[in-house]
Amino acid sequence: MNLQGKVALVTGAGQGVGQGIALALAAQGARVAVSGRTLEKLEATVLKIAERGGEALPVVCEVKSPASLQGCVDTVIGKWGALNILVNNAQEVPLGRLLEVTDDAVTAGWESGPMATLRLMKLCYPYLKGDGVIINLGSSAAKRWDMAGYGAYAGIKEAIRSLTRAAACEWGPDNIRCNAILPHALSPALEWWLQRDPAEAEAFFAQIPQRRIGDCEQDIGRFVALLCSEGAGYVNGQSIALDGGQAFLG
Repeated sequence: MNLQGKVALVTGAGQGVGQGIALALAAQGARVAVSGRTLEKLEATVLKIAERGGEALPVVCEVKSPASLQGCVDTVIGKWGALNILVNNAQEVPLGRLLEVTDDAVTAGWESGPMATLRLMKLCYPYLKGDGVIINLGSSAAKRWDMAGYGAYAGIKEAIRSLTRAAACEWGPDNIRCNAILPHALSPALEWWLQRDPAEAEAFFAQIPQRRIGDCEQDIGRFVALLCSEGAGYVNGQSIALDGGQAFLG
């Protein structure tokens, strides 16, 4: 999984899955731009990477803003002159039943999810040509046995999976690989959900064959590092569930 000499940009890297991915990429030698809305959280991730001997850069970015996304990419290129790995992780989550979820929540989910993913992929495309890897964050929410309360979120995440497949097909000739992961990990967002509805969470865990939730770095981040390495050089256009065997993507 050697990523020496590679430059990675990870959105939503101040905590949770994004932080775990950033730590894992840095552990394999990549220089990592950690992006998010809160500088203090980004600096905490950068400090963790530095303490392990890695190199990272905090970049404050609002993914719903095209200008902010452009500034983020410009900052990374200005610092390191290259960009080899893009991880689209940041996402605002619109939860609620269809008659309850607000237009504002769905719009924020759309802008921070599929639109931000598409915009950032297009901005990074010129730099990724030749040996680039894109990892987009999907969800197995659309495969739930009970979709009640998750329709808006699942629809948004399914759009990201479609964009991932399109990028893989359109940019494969440019030697850019694009895959989506669908992770379960013990992130702050998941911890909030556990506290919000412990009964549903218990039923959810019972459906995981391995009977545990993944670790943000060891289970999710390290697999992303593998996907970004030469060892996964022929993996393209796939949606891969990192969930202990729960989802059947079929």
